[in-house]
Amino acid sequence: MLELGFKSDKGLRRGNNEDACFVIPSSDVYIVADGVGGASAGEIASRTAVSRIADYVDKHPLNREKDEDTVIAYFLECLKAVNAEIYENAHKYKENEGMATTVVIAYVPGDVAFVVNVGDSRGYVCRGGEMTQITEDHTYVNTLVKRGIITSEEAKNHKEKNKITKALGGEPTIEPDFFKIEIEQGDVILLCSDGLYGEVDDASMAKILSDKGSSMSSACNKLVTIANRRGGRDNITVVALRV
Repeated sequence: MLELGFKSDKGLRRGNNEDACFVIPSSDVYIVADGVGGASAGEIASRTAVSRIADYVDKHPLNREKDEDTVIAYFLECLKAVNAEIYENAHKYKENEGMATTVVIAYVPGDVAFVVNVGDSRGYVCRGGEMTQITEDHTYVNTLVKRGIITSEEAKNHKEKNKITKALGGEPTIEPDFFKIEIEQGDVILLCSDGLYGEVDDASMAKILSDKGSSMSSACNKLVTIANRRGGRDNITVVALRV
Protein backbone atom coordinates (compact mmCIF):
# COMPACT_ATOMS: atom_id res chain seq x y z
CA MET A 1 0.00 0.00 0.00
CA LEU A 2 1.42 3.38 -1.03
CA GLU A 3 0.41 6.82 0.19
CA LEU A 4 0.93 9.39 -2.56
CA GLY A 5 1.64 13.12 -2.70
CA PHE A 6 2.80 15.37 -5.54
CA LYS A 7 3.31 19.04 -6.29
CA SER A 8 4.74 21.18 -9.11
CA ASP A 9 5.57 24.87 -8.81
CA LYS A 10 7.27 27.32 -11.17
CA GLY A 11 9.46 28.71 -8.39
CA LEU A 12 10.24 32.39 -7.86
CA ARG A 13 12.54 33.23 -10.77
CA ARG A 14 10.99 31.50 -13.82
CA GLY A 15 8.17 32.87 -15.94
CA ASN A 16 6.72 29.46 -16.77
CA ASN A 17 6.87 25.90 -15.49
CA GLU A 18 8.88 23.57 -17.74
CA ASP A 19 8.49 20.68 -15.27
CA ALA A 20 5.72 18.10 -15.51
CA CYS A 21 4.59 15.14 -13.46
CA PHE A 22 2.09 12.35 -13.94
CA VAL A 23 0.93 9.68 -11.49
CA ILE A 24 -0.81 6.42 -12.43
CA PRO A 25 -1.41 4.62 -9.11
CA SER A 26 -3.58 1.95 -10.80
CA SER A 27 -0.51 0.94 -12.88
CA ASP A 28 2.10 1.57 -10.12
CA VAL A 29 3.84 4.19 -12.32
CA TYR A 30 4.98 7.69 -11.29
CA ILE A 31 6.79 10.22 -13.53
CA VAL A 32 8.67 13.53 -13.22
CA ALA A 33 10.14 15.42 -16.20
CA ASP A 34 12.07 18.69 -16.50
CA GLY A 35 12.11 20.28 -19.97
CA VAL A 36 14.86 22.28 -21.63
CA GLY A 37 14.80 24.48 -24.72
CA GLY A 38 14.01 28.03 -25.78
CA ALA A 39 10.64 29.82 -25.37
CA SER A 40 7.98 27.24 -24.47
CA ALA A 41 9.87 24.30 -26.03
CA GLY A 42 10.94 22.82 -22.66
CA GLU A 43 7.36 22.90 -21.46
CA ILE A 44 6.21 21.08 -24.61
CA ALA A 45 8.98 18.47 -24.22
CA SER A 46 8.22 17.62 -20.58
CA ARG A 47 4.47 17.44 -21.15
CA THR A 48 4.94 15.33 -24.27
CA ALA A 49 7.15 12.94 -22.29
CA VAL A 50 4.78 12.38 -19.36
CA SER A 51 1.65 12.12 -21.52
CA ARG A 52 3.24 9.69 -24.01
CA ILE A 53 4.64 7.50 -21.22
CA ALA A 54 1.18 7.48 -19.60
CA ASP A 55 -0.42 6.54 -22.95
CA TYR A 56 2.07 3.70 -23.40
CA VAL A 57 1.42 2.36 -19.89
CA ASP A 58 -2.34 2.55 -20.50
CA LYS A 59 -2.10 0.64 -23.79
CA HIS A 60 0.45 -1.93 -22.55
CA PRO A 61 -0.58 -2.88 -18.99
CA LEU A 62 2.31 -4.01 -16.78
CA ASN A 63 0.06 -6.14 -14.53
CA ARG A 64 2.48 -5.76 -11.58
CA GLU A 65 5.27 -7.48 -13.54
CA LYS A 66 8.40 -7.94 -11.36
CA ASP A 67 10.83 -9.71 -13.68
CA GLU A 68 13.76 -7.30 -14.03
CA ASP A 69 14.62 -8.10 -17.67
CA THR A 70 10.97 -7.76 -18.71
CA VAL A 71 10.59 -4.40 -16.91
CA ILE A 72 13.81 -3.04 -18.43
CA ALA A 73 12.76 -4.11 -21.94
CA TYR A 74 9.33 -2.53 -21.38
CA PHE A 75 10.62 0.91 -20.39
CA LEU A 76 13.37 0.83 -23.04
CA GLU A 77 10.72 0.35 -25.72
CA CYS A 78 8.52 3.03 -24.17
CA LEU A 79 11.30 5.65 -23.90
CA LYS A 80 12.62 4.82 -27.36
CA ALA A 81 9.25 5.83 -28.84
CA VAL A 82 8.98 8.97 -26.68
CA ASN A 83 12.56 10.01 -27.49
CA ALA A 84 11.91 9.62 -31.24
CA GLU A 85 8.81 11.84 -31.08
CA ILE A 86 10.50 14.65 -29.11
CA TYR A 87 13.64 14.47 -31.27
CA GLU A 88 11.55 14.69 -34.45
CA ASN A 89 9.54 17.66 -33.16
CA ALA A 90 12.74 19.43 -32.08
CA HIS A 91 14.08 19.20 -35.63
CA LYS A 92 10.82 19.76 -37.52
CA TYR A 93 9.86 23.12 -36.02
CA LYS A 94 12.29 26.03 -35.69
CA GLU A 95 10.63 27.27 -32.48
CA ASN A 96 11.32 23.86 -30.89
CA GLU A 97 15.03 23.81 -31.70
CA GLY A 98 17.03 22.36 -28.79
CA MET A 99 13.91 20.93 -27.18
CA ALA A 100 14.52 18.01 -24.80
CA THR A 101 13.57 16.82 -21.32
CA THR A 102 14.90 14.85 -18.39
CA VAL A 103 12.71 12.09 -17.00
CA VAL A 104 12.66 9.91 -13.89
CA ILE A 105 10.10 7.10 -13.54
CA ALA A 106 9.31 4.90 -10.55
CA TYR A 107 7.44 1.63 -11.09
CA VAL A 108 6.50 0.12 -7.72
CA PRO A 109 4.69 -3.24 -8.00
CA GLY A 110 4.69 -4.30 -4.35
CA ASP A 111 7.86 -4.90 -2.33
CA VAL A 112 10.23 -3.73 -5.07
CA ALA A 113 10.79 -0.44 -6.89
CA PHE A 114 12.22 -0.02 -10.38
CA VAL A 115 13.55 3.47 -11.12
CA VAL A 116 14.45 4.67 -14.62
CA ASN A 117 16.15 7.98 -15.40
CA VAL A 118 17.52 10.12 -18.20
CA GLY A 119 19.14 13.43 -17.23
CA ASP A 120 19.37 14.97 -13.76
CA SER A 121 15.89 14.55 -12.32
CA ARG A 122 16.42 12.26 -9.35
CA GLY A 123 14.98 9.30 -7.49
CA TYR A 124 15.68 8.93 -3.76
CA VAL A 125 14.63 6.61 -0.96
CA CYS A 126 14.20 7.98 2.56
CA ARG A 127 14.71 5.20 5.10
CA GLY A 128 15.32 5.54 8.83
CA GLY A 129 15.63 9.32 8.56
CA GLU A 130 18.35 9.13 5.85
CA MET A 131 18.12 10.14 2.19
CA THR A 132 19.83 7.86 -0.35
CA GLN A 133 20.01 8.88 -4.00
CA ILE A 134 18.98 5.95 -6.21
CA THR A 135 19.68 7.52 -9.60
CA GLU A 136 22.89 8.96 -11.00
CA ASP A 137 22.85 12.42 -12.60
CA HIS A 138 23.62 12.55 -16.31
CA THR A 139 25.52 15.83 -16.04
CA TYR A 140 28.86 17.24 -17.11
CA VAL A 141 29.93 17.94 -13.52
CA ASN A 142 28.99 14.45 -12.34
CA THR A 143 31.25 13.07 -15.08
CA LEU A 144 34.08 15.27 -13.72
CA VAL A 145 33.40 14.03 -10.15
CA LYS A 146 33.45 10.37 -11.25
CA ARG A 147 36.79 10.91 -12.98
CA GLY A 148 38.24 12.56 -9.88
CA ILE A 149 38.78 15.90 -11.65
CA ILE A 150 36.65 17.86 -9.16
CA THR A 151 35.15 17.05 -5.74
CA SER A 152 31.45 16.74 -4.89
CA GLU A 153 31.71 20.03 -3.01
CA GLU A 154 33.23 21.79 -6.02
CA ALA A 155 30.46 20.37 -8.21
CA LYS A 156 27.78 22.18 -6.18
CA ASN A 157 28.98 25.60 -7.31
CA HIS A 158 30.51 24.71 -10.68
CA LYS A 159 29.60 27.20 -13.41
CA GLU A 160 28.40 24.35 -15.65
CA LYS A 161 26.49 22.40 -12.99
CA ASN A 162 23.25 22.62 -15.00
CA LYS A 163 24.74 21.12 -18.17
CA ILE A 164 23.10 17.73 -18.78
CA THR A 165 24.69 15.01 -20.89
CA LYS A 166 21.55 12.96 -21.61
CA ALA A 167 17.94 13.97 -22.24
CA LEU A 168 14.88 12.63 -24.03
CA GLY A 169 14.89 14.21 -27.49
CA GLY A 170 18.52 15.33 -27.27
CA GLU A 171 19.89 12.55 -29.50
CA PRO A 172 18.35 10.12 -32.04
CA THR A 173 18.87 7.21 -29.62
CA ILE A 174 18.53 7.03 -25.86
CA GLU A 175 20.24 5.02 -23.10
CA PRO A 176 18.34 5.27 -19.81
CA ASP A 177 19.73 4.01 -16.50
CA PHE A 178 17.78 1.37 -14.58
CA PHE A 179 17.82 0.68 -10.84
CA LYS A 180 16.02 -1.88 -8.69
CA ILE A 181 15.64 -1.63 -4.93
CA GLU A 182 13.84 -3.73 -2.33
CA ILE A 183 11.48 -1.52 -0.34
CA GLU A 184 10.45 -1.76 3.30
CA GLN A 185 7.52 -0.53 5.35
CA GLY A 186 8.02 3.14 6.23
CA ASP A 187 10.23 3.88 3.19
CA VAL A 188 9.46 7.03 1.19
CA ILE A 189 10.37 7.09 -2.49
CA LEU A 190 10.92 10.62 -3.77
CA LEU A 191 11.09 11.71 -7.41
CA CYS A 192 12.08 15.32 -8.05
CA SER A 193 13.46 17.84 -10.50
CA ASP A 194 16.69 19.73 -9.78
CA GLY A 195 14.65 22.70 -8.56
CA LEU A 196 14.19 20.79 -5.30
CA TYR A 197 17.59 19.30 -4.56
CA GLY A 198 19.36 22.43 -5.88
CA GLU A 199 17.85 24.37 -2.95
CA VAL A 200 17.09 21.78 -0.26
CA ASP A 201 19.77 19.60 1.38
CA ASP A 202 19.28 15.89 2.11
CA ALA A 203 18.90 16.39 5.87
CA SER A 204 16.03 18.87 5.40
CA MET A 205 14.32 16.54 2.91
CA ALA A 206 14.67 13.58 5.27
CA LYS A 207 13.24 15.52 8.22
CA ILE A 208 10.09 16.43 6.25
CA LEU A 209 9.63 12.99 4.68
CA SER A 210 10.21 11.14 7.96
CA ASP A 211 7.42 12.97 9.81
CA LYS A 212 4.89 10.16 10.32
CA GLY A 213 2.24 12.64 11.44
CA SER A 214 2.32 14.41 8.07
CA SER A 215 0.60 13.20 4.90
CA MET A 216 2.59 12.85 1.68
CA SER A 217 0.59 15.73 0.15
CA SER A 218 1.57 17.92 3.10
CA ALA A 219 5.22 16.77 2.82
CA CYS A 220 5.32 17.72 -0.88
CA ASN A 221 3.87 21.15 -0.11
CA LYS A 222 6.49 21.66 2.61
CA LEU A 223 9.34 20.62 0.27
CA VAL A 224 8.21 23.12 -2.39
CA THR A 225 7.76 25.86 0.22
CA ILE A 226 11.26 25.38 1.64
CA ALA A 227 12.79 25.28 -1.88
CA ASN A 228 11.15 28.65 -2.61
CA ARG A 229 12.26 30.07 0.75
CA ARG A 230 15.83 29.11 -0.06
CA GLY A 231 15.83 30.81 -3.45
CA GLY A 232 13.26 29.18 -5.75
CA ARG A 233 15.65 29.67 -8.66
CA ASP A 234 14.10 26.93 -10.80
CA ASN A 235 10.84 25.08 -11.30
CA ILE A 236 10.23 22.56 -8.49
CA THR A 237 8.43 19.24 -8.90
CA VAL A 238 8.10 16.44 -6.36
CA VAL A 239 6.32 13.09 -6.21
CA ALA A 240 6.47 11.23 -2.89
CA LEU A 241 5.34 7.66 -2.13
CA ARG A 242 5.23 6.30 1.41
CA VAL A 243 5.16 2.52 1.83
